[in-house]
Amino acid sequence: MANASAFFTPSLRVSSSIGVNRSGYCCSYPNVRVRCSISSQGVESLSPSESRSPRLVSKGCKLVGCGSAVPNLQISNDDLAKMVDTSDEWISTRTGIRNRRVLTGNESLTGLAAEAALKALEMAQVDPDDVDLILLCTSTPEDLFGGAPQIQKALGCKGNPLAFDITAACSGFVLGLVSASCYIRGGGFKNVLVIGADSLSRYVDWTDRGTCILFGDAAGAVLVQACDSEEDGLFGFDLHSDGDGNRHLNAGIKENERNHESGTNGSVLAFPPNRSSFSCIKMNGTEVFRFAVSVVPQTIEASLAKAGLNSSDIDWLLLHQANKRIIDGVATRLEVPKDRVISNLENYGNTSAASIPLALDEAVRSGKVKQGQTIATAGFGAGLTWGSAILRWG
Repeated sequence: MANASAFFTPSLRVSSSIGVNRSGYCCSYPNVRVRCSISSQGVESLSPSESRSPRLVSKGCKLVGCGSAVPNLQISNDDLAKMVDTSDEWISTRTGIRNRRVLTGNESLTGLAAEAALKALEMAQVDPDDVDLILLCTSTPEDLFGGAPQIQKALGCKGNPLAFDITAACSGFVLGLVSASCYIRGGGFKNVLVIGADSLSRYVDWTDRGTCILFGDAAGAVLVQACDSEEDGLFGFDLHSDGDGNRHLNAGIKENERNHESGTNGSVLAFPPNRSSFSCIKMNGTEVFRFAVSVVPQTIEASLAKAGLNSSDIDWLLLHQANKRIIDGVATRLEVPKDRVISNLENYGNTSAASIPLALDEAVRSGKVKQGQTIATAGFGAGLTWGSAILRWG
């Protein structure tokens, strides 16, 4: 009979090589050997086939499906010219925008986001019940506490996967992609929905020609899926923020008039506080333009360096659709030919976090972007925030 007081004396040898893979992640590839000696009578050593040595698995992630949705109502530059002192020529030459879509009637941002997500799942041939995580990138949720759980409900995900919002304005979708990759690589998630959706028309001053000409509503989505490290489709990324630039682009809480007279006991009489509401979007267009043409080329170059690639190695440049002059300026700086730039700004305007997945979806479904092609993408906007990622489609 075996002695129950047997003890193990392990001898552990570990050799490892540490490097940085194409995604910019620090990776360790250990060669681990464990040998156990047992100083107990009646207990036999485990055979090699029975031993349980550590096994580390390096996972990658790839984009396998996309979808988008836009409201029915289209507002043209000529329509806006009837509301403010502007013209189609004035708007299009300065921004590249001719039309935008706006939510009306019974339409909702949640509905658009769910529609875009469902299309992405259908393209990827993944059932909603197999979704592990939903990331809703938005600055305009229809609930103060976030809209992602309503997407989970609309899709009918029976497993109650985690769903939450990411707020990073026009950089939100890029941050969502990077977050999805981290959950897959570090958390064992398999299918992550990343949705970019915004309805900035609700926060636009439609009497201000400096901002009302720019924005539209839309939703776009991609499904990011776990894969073997050899198939990894996120090669590198770079993310930043600068709160000092908030003064150039914001939509803060309105400062309501309050009674600040003090009572006899020193308390403030202005209680309860007034109901909060947000102001319309306020933007210093000149400063935002300077910011974008400066930081966007830098962040893309940083991501390319982490990926071990040059701008000549990318098949497509896909930027946040904010302004044609910004897109053209960045493409020129990176020496990317115009025929390798993806843009649908003319038809939808600036749709914030939705702009990148919306343009990607149209490019994929039209056959422009093909399986295996490399895309350099970048978002930039309020916060101020900006970031980029180098990825492969499919």
